Amino acid sequence: MLAGMYHVPVMLQEVIEGLEIRANGVYVDCTFGGGGHSREILKKLNDKGKIIAFDQDETAKNNIPADNRLIFIQSNFKHLQRFLRLNKISKVDGILADLGVSSHQFDNAERGFSTRFDAMMDMRMDQRQNVKAADILKTYTAEKLHKIFERYGEVTNSKTLAKTIVQLRNSTSMYTVQEFKNALHPVVKGNPNKYFAQVFQALRIEVNDELGALEEMLLQSIEVLKPEARAAIITFHSLEDRIVKNFFRKGNFHEMVTDEIYGTRETSPFNLITKKPIMASPGEIKLNPRARSAKLRIAEKI
Repeated sequence: MLAGMYHVPVMLQEVIEGLEIRANGVYVDCTFGGGGHSREILKKLNDKGKIIAFDQDETAKNNIPADNRLIFIQSNFKHLQRFLRLNKISKVDGILADLGVSSHQFDNAERGFSTRFDAMMDMRMDQRQNVKAADILKTYTAEKLHKIFERYGEVTNSKTLAKTIVQLRNSTSMYTVQEFKNALHPVVKGNPNKYFAQVFQALRIEVNDELGALEEMLLQSIEVLKPEARAAIITFHSLEDRIVKNFFRKGNFHEMVTDEIYGTRETSPFNLITKKPIMASPGEIKLNPRARSAKLRIAEKI
């Protein structure tokens, strides 16, 4: 499979320009996927430059270019600092992350990411981990299910959905996408495609601890980025974007507490390069509809 068919890199030129590549720099691609972003960075590097490319999905290995300047690490990017240390790297010149699910993962029916195909309710980005979406549906309490559907999927009737799953799961099989959709059809609100897309998003985020991993990686970026090095993060839904936006502005994930008398403000270890997120151009969206919801934020380490 050609890497370009595996996953089309989103906002490729905007990312490359935003990172301000140094020819002898060390860069981290947190989400290697089809390798599109990494390949473009390699073009800008000399023989001293390097890319550390992370991807927890084993299939991404098929896209590694024959270039000894790239080190591929099959792991979640939340282990950023650990693997940099193992490769005797303490500081880097830039970090890139293109979050969410790759086109390849969505289009590969048996992975269970898409509502379009019938397959096992799997949704693991890293096939080595044990917990699948089906396990969450089988074991989580109604309260816990309600919380993930509400928070991660913004599902309108998340409480009803959670209660229905718990009521039905011992008598009705929900191991496959079609079984799950058939069982829950009576509680669907509005457009079924949109509804199940939100439900699947919530399950996927929970299975892969996507928001937790993002926060861990961002916190480590403070330690590993050199002064004036940049981080470029592409998000695909409001939960991720909010985390990235708040982190770049404040250096943490908490709501800012201001002192009414002194007007205290938390100081961020970053300068914002993008005050507002960069969006994909109409031309790119036409070629790659997935880019429609993408938001790119760039910040520079102080």
